[in-house]
Amino acid sequence: MGKIKKIAKKTKNIRDFSSRYFNYLSSVFKKIKGNDLDNLVLELDELRKRKGTLFVIGNGGGAANATTMANDLGFDILKKTKTKNTFRIVSLTDNNAVITAIANDTGYNNIFVNQLKIHFKRNDKLLIFSASGNSPNLIKAAEWVKKRSGKVLGFYGFNGGKLKKISDCSIHIKTEKGDYGPVEDIQLMLNHILAHWYQEKIKD
Repeated sequence: MGKIKKIAKKTKNIRDFSSRYFNYLSSVFKKIKGNDLDNLVLELDELRKRKGTLFVIGNGGGAANATTMANDLGFDILKKTKTKNTFRIVSLTDNNAVITAIANDTGYNNIFVNQLKIHFKRNDKLLIFSASGNSPNLIKAAEWVKKRSGKVLGFYGFNGGKLKKISDCSIHIKTEKGDYGPVEDIQLMLNHILAHWYQEKIKD
């Protein structure tokens, strides 16, 4: 059922529900391991140094977060720093013509892997936004990258699913199964934390 649904059933007004929702978010956020955040930053620093591209994917709210990250770690850092070496970051969730063509012609599970087949190069990395960690189209993309010695990064909820097990570096957002909203909220918060961090720390 998920904890949020349980909370909603117990509350009688939006004020109480929102307070409990925020408290739950805070408790989940505190479970994120600091070492995992450190490792993620190391992966991103290496990517930028080598001028590789970060491809970002997700479904539903994860797709929206991928779009936001592409802006926040790309143009936003270019705009707010003096660097000429911002992140090369591309969201593969944004081209409706490409996505619908791939889905129609070869199946929805191929919408990301077929784009990676066109664009992915040595030194590139894949970052995945997923609540369950078990979406077939995301797993297929991750496995394709891994077979080519590429790195897979991710922000995963629930128990992390299969993606957590096969990723090189991941942030585990430990929620009850079904809590999609809180997972996607914290994914977006982590994106903004990274964006503001790099706005201050990138000097070259």
